[in-house]
Amino acid sequence: MKTEWKIFLVIATFLFGVAILYASWTYGEGGRVEWIGTVALLLSFMLCSMCGGFFWFVSRRIDLRPEDRPDAEIADGAGEIGFFSPGSYWPFGLALAAAIAGLGLVFWQFWLLGLGLVTVIFAACGLLFEYYTGTRRTAEH
Repeated sequence: MKTEWKIFLVIATFLFGVAILYASWTYGEGGRVEWIGTVALLLSFMLCSMCGGFFWFVSRRIDLRPEDRPDAEIADGAGEIGFFSPGSYWPFGLALAAAIAGLGLVFWQFWLLGLGLVTVIFAACGLLFEYYTGTRRTAEH
């Protein structure tokens, strides 16, 4: 996690500098800044800062991973990384629900936006609880 927060810090610093530069360059003849691009760059800076802050916070609480140690060998990173569902249809349903919500937002149709948001919540719950219910339920201890 040490590497990740440093990368996000560099990107956030770059975005903040570009936001200041962009605001100064777009300071037009009318004495106004072009706010759309400036706000977009500032929000991007804040998002990178938030991600970097999270990684920094987590990196202080866990042991160094092989990726963070300069003396680590390739074999140090061997082993199980995590569990990834091999045959789940929920990510497709979640993407479809997000597309429906996005179409509702694009065409300013509140009924379609509401339907899409409800299906996003349903699909996210289905993805989250996939291995707690139904035929894929794991054995209880």
